[in-house]
Amino acid sequence: MFRSLRTDNPELVRVSVNGHAVEIASGQSVWSALALSGQTTTRKAALSGEDRSAYCAMGVCFECMVEIDGIPNQQACLRRVADGMTIATQTITETSVAK
Repeated sequence: MFRSLRTDNPELVRVSVNGHAVEIASGQSVWSALALSGQTTTRKAALSGEDRSAYCAMGVCFECMVEIDGIPNQQACLRRVADGMTIATQTITETSVAK
């Protein structure tokens, strides 16, 4: 579905996307790593539970929130991949948020 438009021979880094090892070009965004690995859902909507993903891909909409290296609510479109990074989609509901 998605493919990279890069024509150079970039250095590859290895990341984990929802428990699956993925090799991705260094410098790519976390969201592009998700998309290129076929996992375009970044989180579940808090009330409806529907799949969400990057909408604007420039940091304005906050639809691309993922967990990166154990830290939730990171914008996938603004973060660049790093070797060894662990990326996971989020399911945040009203009951999962600490009160």
